[in-house]
Amino acid sequence: MSAGDRPMAVQVTLYLHEDDEWHHRSLYLEVLRYLHEENVAGAVAYHTVAGFMGRMRLKTATLVDAGGRLPVVVTFVDTDEHVQRVMPRLKEMAAHRLIVRENVVVEQGSLD
Repeated sequence: MSAGDRPMAVQVTLYLHEDDEWHHRSLYLEVLRYLHEENVAGAVAYHTVAGFMGRMRLKTATLVDAGGRLPVVVTFVDTDEHVQRVMPRLKEMAAHRLIVRENVVVEQGSLD
């Protein structure tokens, strides 16, 4: 367990674009569907109002030409074992995007 008897968990963040697709469907929604089907403890997608990825131009929701290129961030938290089980498929689905994994401490609530 650890950090003063608080459970340890893993948080994964995927940095996507709103126009990314998986089998002709919105990638971020397909990622959420997959995580839900796999009974991940919890996941959320944040549709950003501004941002950039890599060395690309800054996009904002006010730019007329943003056109589907705003970042969408998907974050989920679960046990290390569960994360290891879903990661291969996520890496396949978002092969061209940044995925970050970090160990976290659950301060409140549970992963059930």
